[in-house]
Amino acid sequence: MSVILAVALFAPAAHAVCRDAVVLVHGNTSSPASWDNTRNELLARGLSDAEILRPAWGNGSCAACNDHNGSEETPVLDALVEAIAVSCTGRIDVIGHSMGATLAAKQIMDHGLAEYVDTFVGIAGAFRGLRSCGTYPYNVANSTCGYWGLSISSPFLDALYGERFGSRVYSIKSWYDQVICATGYCTVGWIHSSSIWDEDASHTYTYGHFGLQTHTATLQANLIE
Repeated sequence: MSVILAVALFAPAAHAVCRDAVVLVHGNTSSPASWDNTRNELLARGLSDAEILRPAWGNGSCAACNDHNGSEETPVLDALVEAIAVSCTGRIDVIGHSMGATLAAKQIMDHGLAEYVDTFVGIAGAFRGLRSCGTYPYNVANSTCGYWGLSISSPFLDALYGERFGSRVYSIKSWYDQVICATGYCTVGWIHSSSIWDEDASHTYTYGHFGLQTHTATLQANLIE
């Protein structure tokens, strides 16, 4: 086989495996290891470890200490920027769980990265706030529920509302979520808090808050293909 013929035959296959790099952002006090099921699924579909970024952020032993401003932001922003740099396509996919979803969304919004995001998936995120945090400014007095936190109508969430975080936007939610639905109500303004405005689709399961992350790896991978 000639070199020219070999190139002609194998070039389409090489092009076919060019994929977006992926950023997986864990939830409050969790860790990159929480994405092991998703990582394994992505590896099985042809991504390399270098194309799957899992930033570690926040104080892992103090949930109430973490918010969406300051030191929590840096690891996530760095991962987004690195993913764009290593991506074969020049675009990325972002999947966030719980507070990691809103944290990733803020970095995309603040730094004008939406044009680089092909698909954004928010899993069990409190995009409309947590009833358990109260309503700003009469919120629970901790960082997670404060100005930069997840109280309903916090300045942070109000600024996030209506923004588009990628070309395609999906949410994965549950009516049995122990965190989003901690008060017995999952909705804010009659809409499930994990639903994202103007999303392309929302997928609902009967899993709990953490099962939504660990048990939907196949769906997550399908959504970003």
